[in-house]
Amino acid sequence: MRRNLQTAFFVAAALLLATTAVFAHHSQSAEFDRDKPVEFTGVVKAVEWTSPHGFTQVETKTPDGKTVVYRVEFTAANQLFRAGWRKDSVKIGTVVKVKGSLSRTAGSMNVSGELTLPDGTVAYRGPGPAATGL
Repeated sequence: MRRNLQTAFFVAAALLLATTAVFAHHSQSAEFDRDKPVEFTGVVKAVEWTSPHGFTQVETKTPDGKTVVYRVEFTAANQLFRAGWRKDSVKIGTVVKVKGSLSRTAGSMNVSGELTLPDGTVAYRGPGPAATGL
């Protein structure tokens, strides 16, 4: 009986450890608010190929003339690499269009959505309004 209890405990512990990776990744709706849509055109200032998500920094002006820099989130760099994208696929100084959702975090300039290059190529399409047709 005691041996069966120990075996059950170790099996349960192993299953718990195996499933923690599934819960480690956040959902897009937990981080980005679909009720805060944003759309703008701006200039690429930096591309951050980091893990687990990368960012493209895009500088634009607000309607009142203030300069702001948004960080447009994209998927893992290795996924983009496998799809044929490279670090220089989105070049510094390129004018891009962004349509997406702002972060839920107050004061954050992070955006999830769609980043479109001048030739109409979508560099990244995340789960923001552009991807859902809103």
